[in-house]
Amino acid sequence: MGGSEDRFTGLYERHHGDVWRYVTRRVVGAEVGDVVAEVFLVAWRRLNEVPMESALPWLYGVARLVLANEARGRRRWRELTLRVAAERDQAVVADHADEVIRQRDVAVAFDQVPATDREVLRLVAWERLTTAEAAVVLGCSRATFAMRLLRARRRLRAQLGGVSAEAGPAPRFTPSMSNGGRRG
Repeated sequence: MGGSEDRFTGLYERHHGDVWRYVTRRVVGAEVGDVVAEVFLVAWRRLNEVPMESALPWLYGVARLVLANEARGRRRWRELTLRVAAERDQAVVADHADEVIRQRDVAVAFDQVPATDREVLRLVAWERLTTAEAAVVLGCSRATFAMRLLRARRRLRAQLGGVSAEAGPAPRFTPSMSNGGRRG
């Protein structure tokens, strides 16, 4: 074994039990093993940053952050589950074939616009960011982002027209990213 492997093996053997107990006192069940594994994965990746004279407190700090990430993930999962469950109670549509066709048309058209346009549209439509927030993500000004968004929407609408023409009769309405998919 190499120097890094020996160092990591020693770190693991000395502190695995302590990290396991630390995590066990904070979570229950099968998650313990996953969290401990993630802690030591971080330790392996950042082995040069591990202070060998005080490795255990460093590992506890990593464990605390991993546990926080796990908790955020569980919370997001619960929130998503609640949102999905709430949407099931929406009005029932007798025949959803038109909606399926429209969604397929949108997906095909979306895949045909340039990748930069797809990212701009995703930030606004999927991530629900404001123009100012999305501009920060892309590292550009608000005005630049607004122009990119305008152009991306135009290209998507043009693609939607082409997809609908190829697929046969046009759908009853063409969704507009600017009005949230409402008719009009």
